[in-house]
Amino acid sequence: MEELDHPNLSQISLEQAMKALGDPVRLSVVKQLLAAKGEEKACGTFEYSITKATFSHHLQILREAGLIFMRQEGTKKMTSLRLKEIQKRFPGLLDLITQTK
Repeated sequence: MEELDHPNLSQISLEQAMKALGDPVRLSVVKQLLAAKGEEKACGTFEYSITKATFSHHLQILREAGLIFMRQEGTKKMTSLRLKEIQKRFPGLLDLITQTK
């Protein structure tokens, strides 16, 4: 089973987080995870209109930026927002995301 690397959020800069959120697809992923209210989502349950490979790349960018956590569960990859860590490291950032259209 593949072990995914997740950076320590204290090593992530605001610039890195904002760069990851600067793409509409990645912003949509974070909004969908916020709407899930802390629950994990399987990769196949997200709404997107790009190829699976491109979507996986966007998830990788969010994971490497420290914004999401992914784990393998059988044949599925489960994704969750690092909600508490993000709120502690970047207070107010997620509030701004929920206000954008």
